[in-house]
Order: sequence, then C-alpha cells, then structure tokens
Amino acid sequence: MTVTLERPVSATDALALVAPEVADRLVRRITADHPDITRMTARRIVGQAAAFIAASGQQPGQSLAPSKLVDCGWHAFILHTVDYAAFCQRVVGRFVHHVPTGEDESLPGGAQATRERTLAAIAAAGYTIDDELWGATGECSQCHAGCTDSPNSGKK
Repeated sequence: MTVTLERPVSATDALALVAPEVADRLVRRITADHPDITRMTARRIVGQAAAFIAASGQQPGQSLAPSKLVDCGWHAFILHTVDYAAFCQRVVGRFVHHVPTGEDESLPGGAQATRERTLAAIAAAGYTIDDELWGATGECSQCHAGCTDSPNSGKK
C-alpha cells in the first residue's frame, strides 16, 4: 500500500515549534537516557518528535507511529508534562494522548503501511521529514502509536 499526499511547497523544520529551552531540556534527557545518541542527533530527534506529535494531533484515529529514534524524543517530551501539554495546546489545540492498547493488537496494515501513513501525515502537515531518523517504525506491544519503550516489548 502506498499513501501519497500532495507535499506542501515549503516544508518547515518542526524544531522551530519547540521553545529553545524546552528543546535543550529534551536533548539532555535523550542523551542521558541513550548515551549512544549524540547531541546533534538528539536535536534532530526532538524536531521529528514535534512533527510527529503535530501530525498525530491533526490526524486523530489514523494509527500513526514514530520510528524507534523518534519514539525516544516523544517519550522524553511526555516526561516533561508541563512542556508537553503546553506544546500540544499551542500547536494542535488540544492534548495529544499516548493511548495504550492490548498486547495482541497491531497497527492496521503492518509496520510498512504505518510508516508510509505517518510520513504522509507529517508531510501533509507541512513539516520536513528527516529520512535518516525514520528507518523503521517501532514495534510496541503496549500502545497503538507504536512506541518502542514498552515493558512488554520482549513478550510475544
């Protein structure tokens, strides 16, 4: 399945949506939790997490999922609840929830279709896609949004 949406003429780096002090906090959290990720890569991850959250908020119920790296950024953002809530309100107009589902549920169409759907939604929302950070969607047994930081991730 291929999802094709018309891409906006001028895509925006979603990192611009995140206040610099918030971005710095998130970069510090990502590099502390994932020592193998450099500060430069963590900054890119924050931008792609912002794009993912913004697109998810514009496409409720579409079963979008972050890649493993972008998921690191989303989880870091969620941990900073005040910053996350303010970001969601300002960018989407409402809180973008992380909604867990049952262990036996999977994303519609599988991982590849979910990746295509997610990237199409981000592009349609007008944000630049950093292809290097979208290698694969997370396979999460805990949530419909594909998070990779699940305590159940090793269980089948």
